[in-house]
This record gives sequence, structure tokens and C-alpha cells, in this order.
Amino acid sequence: MSASLKANLGYRHAQAALHFLVHVLGFKQVSIYTSEDETIIAHAELHWSGGGSVTIYSAEPGKSSVASVVEKAEREGGYPAFSIHLDTETPEVVYERVIKSGAKVVREMRTSPMGRGFIVSDPEGLYWSVGTPLPRLVRNKEGQWQPEANV
Repeated sequence: MSASLKANLGYRHAQAALHFLVHVLGFKQVSIYTSEDETIIAHAELHWSGGGSVTIYSAEPGKSSVASVVEKAEREGGYPAFSIHLDTETPEVVYERVIKSGAKVVREMRTSPMGRGFIVSDPEGLYWSVGTPLPRLVRNKEGQWQPEANV
């Protein structure tokens, strides 16, 4: 039996989110169902080249959305309790598109023992981390998690 995991995200401004996800992050749009005037997205499915997918839709006015959850996290302070991570062997390619787009970079591209990557905020504030796949981790003598090759 096979299974897949798919994030389903409701946006106040789904068209802006769609543009960001396809043209900035690099998702492939597989399907989209809109209102006749194309201002409301009932459902759009986007695939990530490394596997996985995201569906987005236009959240109803006054209802919960990505933006309303982000606003709540901002009011409470601290790092949001949610984000989405995209695995890629070439985060630099995505980072270049992010910089050219003017999107809000939350954490600059960096390299660490855990890999290379960065964090960007989408138009409604959801954090997307983009980086190389996490290596296998083991505890070192001090009890800290480290990549297996570094222990």
C-alpha cells in the first residue's frame, strides 16, 4: 500500500500564493479549478519536483486562513509553530528565484553540518524552509544530535 502526504492551505489571496508557489519556489501546477471570473480558487494542486504536493484554495472572507493563523502566532510572539519544508539538492537555485522576486527571506542561505538551506515567507506569512535533505542523525558523546558522519 502506498500513501502520500499533502498540505491543504486556504489563503485570503490564493492567486498571490499560487504565483509565489509556482514562479518563486518552483512548484508545478497540475490542476486548478476557479470561479468563472478566475478570482476565486476552489482547488489548485501543485507538485514539488522532489516528491509531495500542496493544494491551495481561496479561504472564505472572515474564515480561518493561512494569514489568520500567522497573525495569531505573531500576536503570541516567538517562532511560528508551523512551517513547510521542501527537500532539494539545489536550494541555491530556488534561493536565486526568491531573491529576484523580492520575497521576504526569514533566514539567509547557509551551510551547516545539517545541510544547506534557507527560510522564506510566502505572501501571507507562512514559512517555507528549502534545503538539502536532512542527513541521518545520531547522538554524540555529549548527547547532542549530529549528522552520523560527524560523530
